[in-house]
Amino acid sequence: MASTDAAALGVGVCILAAPEIAVGAVIVVGVVVVAVVIKEALDAYEFRQLYPEEVKPTIGTRVAPRETVAKRKPLPPPSAQDLLPPLPPSHRRRPSRCEPIPVPHRGGDDDHNTCADRIPPNRYPGMDVLVDGKHFDALQVGVPVLWEIKTDRFDTYSEFLQGQVVEKQVMEMREERDIAEACGYRFVVGVSTEQHKQALLDEDDSLHIVVTGCTR
Repeated sequence: MASTDAAALGVGVCILAAPEIAVGAVIVVGVVVVAVVIKEALDAYEFRQLYPEEVKPTIGTRVAPRETVAKRKPLPPPSAQDLLPPLPPSHRRRPSRCEPIPVPHRGGDDDHNTCADRIPPNRYPGMDVLVDGKHFDALQVGVPVLWEIKTDRFDTYSEFLQGQVVEKQVMEMREERDIAEACGYRFVVGVSTEQHKQALLDEDDSLHIVVTGCTR
């Protein structure tokens, strides 16, 4: 007891009474031995207070030394490009020649122009759309679809004239479709009657044709 005064003895006894220290401690009868045990317990308690994280590692997890943690460089925050999936090809920026340019309707056919504005419906009412040097009657609202509108009074034509008209129109429609698709658009043809639609499909059934019901 010469190396440990009464106060230290009292504190030491209290500390040894703590469950986390008492476990594994051995109490040996004898003044000197008791003093040594108390002194070691005090040192251990002080060390725990200074560095609690180093004496209480999580089960199954190794705690990295302070020097290692300090030397680690923080990871950079993820960029928006990392968080977002890549855009599909149809939504990537088109070449400048493929950007739709509104231009005035050609000709003075009001019934035709009204149908072109109303049926898709047209993103640019009162205007055609110029894409890669080609005029289209409309660009549909909300989707990349270019339209060609036909308001011919096809049913009134003679059989010979119908054949001539269909042959010429199909050639033009193929060219328009190729330009539209090369620029990332779909292409749709609108005609006034079912007879006109069927005549065009008989010539080329790969065309996408719908009946608008528009008359002139």
